[in-house]
Amino acid sequence: MTGKLPPVLLDKYVWRRRGSEDPRVLVGPGIGEDAAVIDMGDRVLVVHTDPITEAVEGIGWLAINIAANDVATAGAKPLWASVAILLPEGFGEELLDEITGDVHRAAKELGISIIGGHTEEAPRLDRPILVVTVMGEAPKDRYVRTGGAREGDLVLVVKSAGLEGTSILARDFRSLLKSRGLDSQLLERAARFAEEVSIVSEALALARIGATSLHDPTEGGLIGGLVEVALASGKTLEIWEKDVPLRAETRTICRSLGIDPLKLISSGTLIATIPPGKLVDAEAALKELGVEHRVAGRVVGGDARLVLHRTDGRLEEYFEPPQDELARIWEKAPPS
Repeated sequence: MTGKLPPVLLDKYVWRRRGSEDPRVLVGPGIGEDAAVIDMGDRVLVVHTDPITEAVEGIGWLAINIAANDVATAGAKPLWASVAILLPEGFGEELLDEITGDVHRAAKELGISIIGGHTEEAPRLDRPILVVTVMGEAPKDRYVRTGGAREGDLVLVVKSAGLEGTSILARDFRSLLKSRGLDSQLLERAARFAEEVSIVSEALALARIGATSLHDPTEGGLIGGLVEVALASGKTLEIWEKDVPLRAETRTICRSLGIDPLKLISSGTLIATIPPGKLVDAEAALKELGVEHRVAGRVVGGDARLVLHRTDGRLEEYFEPPQDELARIWEKAPPS
């Protein structure tokens, strides 16, 4: 099985082994806490590192935007990035040109300076891998934790589930999908979902109005992200599938491949928990940004878990994030 390691292994071998303790680290490694928060006096420095391993086309664009998202969900404006580019043996120069061009374009749009990194041709790779660290800063009294959800909060899903995964499938598995009867226009629309992968503006706006938790669901999809919020906060999240925004292109592609869109890698989607009294302000801020959003559930007491009410009446419980559907597709069929 590929993808994120289960929390039991992370807790046993990763989170406990963090070197020297520093009291300035306000938020360190933990379930769902994708960004570190470091006390710098009147402000905090927010740092996040993320790899891109399951995409080929547009990997540079995705790498910068996805890492920046996790800084923004901590309430910090992304400002600096370090980029490690690992290329397969015998790569063509055009591949490096495409990757660095996309990195530059994404960073410039977000106001991020590339301050360093590493580039090499690595053995035994069948596709490029990028690892990006993004840093930003926020007022000390306004950073947000994944684990901040409170009982009684509403769960807001911003944009649509599975945006990133839909785009990757439409680009990297285009031939397979066309062989299953999907038309070129639908695939072209779906591929452009990558252009919407940033949630920086949305996250910063909701942080300003008082969101208690913000999270960018990546591997494991929306379900994985919701489980991480639940585990980090020590609460139950109760979600209704019928209230989750999901675009027609995502439904069609996932149906064709026999996969669950709610378990499909979902950068570009934002999970927010909002006190009921802040909902009007939150919806006004999102309406001003012109992005779709829906209240999909609520935070309740009880064990740390996700309770998902499926549209067909089934009730599902999750105590850890599921395997991502994109990883499963990579295992079953090579892209083309």
